[in-house]
Parts: sequence; structure tokens; C-alpha cells
Amino acid sequence: MKLGRLNHIGIATPSITDSIAHYRDTLGATHIHEPFDLPEQGVKVCFVDTPTDSGMNGTQLELIEPLGPDSAINNFLAKNPLGGQHHVCFEVPDIEEARAEFECLGKRILGPTRIGAHGTPIFFLHPKDMQGMLTEIMETPKEGAHWSN
Repeated sequence: MKLGRLNHIGIATPSITDSIAHYRDTLGATHIHEPFDLPEQGVKVCFVDTPTDSGMNGTQLELIEPLGPDSAINNFLAKNPLGGQHHVCFEVPDIEEARAEFECLGKRILGPTRIGAHGTPIFFLHPKDMQGMLTEIMETPKEGAHWSN
């Protein structure tokens, strides 16, 4: 497995609206995408771009708010009421090849491969197999694919 680009850092938040204000007013974020619902994952998502020279190679912040009481991130927020870093996401060129390699290494994959917020296939690796960090593996978006709203 070759380490790919750090695509984004997922940040759980009880309020995307409050988090947008924080990143804009406290840290000077200037490129904040429109929040959108991802009902199949039970979350509302908003991407915040970090400064970059090309517009596509910077790491994004992915703000994640629960959509309802059954959202998977509610457990995280119960332990971390202010929110915080939820996961990191690395790109790979081929999601199925990456999944097979992680399985061969004995890494626990959480659930099936599915389409993530960038409109490209993803899966998650168990934190206990990734030095305590929930890790998302994402196929690099193809030319013309949805990047973020």
C-alpha cells in the first residue's frame, strides 16, 4: 500500500453553522462550500478548503453534523460534546485494490465500500488497526467527478 494524498480531516460538530463561523471568523477561512445532507450516512457535511496554490491539492476540512438520533457520529459527540477530529482520509488510485491489500494485512474494514461525500468510493478502517485513528480510504476523484458542493 502506498500512502496517498491526505484528502481531508473529518471534524464532528454539533453545529455546522457554528463551526463555519469559527473557521471563518477565528481562522480566516475564505472558501467554505455549501452544506449538504448525506442521508445514507446520517450526516450533514460541509467542506472548508485550506489555502493551496492549485485549488485541488490542498487538504480540506470536512465538517460533519448528525442528521438525526440514529447518526453514527452521535456516539462520538456524546463523548466529545464540543466535537473534534473524527477521522483522516487518504486517497488511493483504486479502491478495490486498496481494500484487498488492507484485508490481506489483516486490517478490519468497517462496512462495505460505499459512495462518500466527494461522490467517489470510500471505506473506513478500524481505529485499533490504524494506531488509534479512524481512517477513511477514498478513491481519487476522476476528472469531472463531483469534488464537493
